[in-house]
This record gives sequence, C-alpha cells and structure tokens, in this order.
Amino acid sequence: MPELPEVETVRRGLAPVMEGQVIAQARVNRPDLRWPFPDGMAARLTGATVEHLRRRSKYILADLSTGETLLIHLGMSGRMLVSGDPLGRFVHDHPAPEKHDHVILDMGQGARITFNDPRRFGAMDLMPTATAEAHPLLAVLGPEPLGNAFDESYFVAALKGRRTPIKSALLDQKLVAGLGNIYVCEALFRAGIHPARKVIQIADKRLAALVPVIREVLQEAIAAGGSSLRDFRQADGELGYFQHSFDVYGREGEPCRTPDCGAVVRRIVQSGRSSFYCPSCQR
Repeated sequence: MPELPEVETVRRGLAPVMEGQVIAQARVNRPDLRWPFPDGMAARLTGATVEHLRRRSKYILADLSTGETLLIHLGMSGRMLVSGDPLGRFVHDHPAPEKHDHVILDMGQGARITFNDPRRFGAMDLMPTATAEAHPLLAVLGPEPLGNAFDESYFVAALKGRRTPIKSALLDQKLVAGLGNIYVCEALFRAGIHPARKVIQIADKRLAALVPVIREVLQEAIAAGGSSLRDFRQADGELGYFQHSFDVYGREGEPCRTPDCGAVVRRIVQSGRSSFYCPSCQR
C-alpha cells in the first residue's frame, strides 16, 4: 500500500494540472470501490474548480469551489495518471480506456486524470470542506511526521509508558499519521533500534533522536519519487526509485550496508507484517 512519500509524490504530480482548474466532466464507471461512492458524485464534481490539493496522512484531499472536499485513497493498487497535459509535463495523448479505469476527471484545460484500481481497495468520498477534519477517516489521525506538531517533546510524551514494540507503536496512525511498514523499518535501522524492542525499554533520548531520522527518511523518499514495489506509479506513469536505497526493507539474507558490520539482514513477523533489521546494528 502506498505510504506517505508515495501519496505526496502523487499529490505533487497532480497539483499543476488540477489546482485552479475546472473539472469539465467527471465520469464514474462503477458504483463503488472499497466502499460505495457518494450519491451523485459525478454530477457534484462536474463544473467544480479545484481550489487546493493537499495531503493528510495517506489521503489526497481536493478542496472544491462548491464547498466540498474530494477525499482520495489509493488503496493497494490505485493509480492516478495524468494525460493530455497542456503544460507538457505528461504524455499528450489520452490512452485508450482500460478495464479498471473507475473514475475519470477531464479538466477544463485539456488534462485528464484517470483513477485506475485493479484490486478496488481504493476509495473516494465527498464531504463539506468546513468539517473535513471531522471525517471518520481523518478525525482519528495523529500529527503529520513532517509537520511542526510532530516534535521530540510530543513524541516522547505520546510514547510514555508504552509496552508495545517500537515498530508497532510507529505504525499506530493515532500516534503519527502516514508512516507505513517500509519507512518504519528504514527509520529504525538508521536510529539503531531493534523493531521488537518495547518502547518502555528505550531511553527518552533515543526516542527523541528518532524524530529527525523519520523526517530524513521520508524527505529522501519523496525526493526519489517514492518506492515502487508492485503497482505504484507517479502521476506521469513513472516509477519511484527509493527502493534502490533501502538499507534493510526486503533485503533478508543480504549483507548489512554498514561498513565493517559483517551481519546479514534478518526478517521477523510482527502483527502479520514483515520487519527487516540488522541484528548487529540494531539493539
């Protein structure tokens, strides 16, 4: 599933052709994805201007001139691809329709945004912009890891007394929004913390040091266009390439990249998810 860097990469790719532009025609080709689409979604989107395109955790939010906000979740395999862009950033010709093109937005200046989702775990919803943060999917989220509210003081206080493994704590979206399996593994490696170590066993100083490491990993991944492991594509159809920089994720049995370490990367399963780590570098 796309994590924060992948969703932010898609948002940045969509912004030049969506922000300030009118949705000339919206087409919805099925009644639902993971959940039913809102009633009359195509009609409610058609004619609306996209005033602002933003991200909250793993969701893309398009604030519309109608006073509504379109919420988009890419799910496991969802892709938002741009064609016909008059600004010259993307492929000029619109591709032939595909089986899993579920929502199509034709923008007034000629660009087309196609939401393609073979597995149909993605989702879209419409909500009043004024109360968007109260949406059930957004109201439970913690602070953004790249935002000012996520700092060392908050992080240490939020983790105080927890007996869960640090890996599980970092995946808790109520603690910090947008982190997923890939980037938690990479951040814990850089911080030298074993994924199974319980939070209560980690000194406050080490926990505080995780904050800039998390930010660093996410910023590097965004700069690289995210990570493409299976289905993820950027808005122009290109692959992300941060996966080539993984230190531990997906590298079970391969040598640790720390100079003179000599250990090999191991994998354990935590709450049904694979955790990759170096047994020598991470304690």
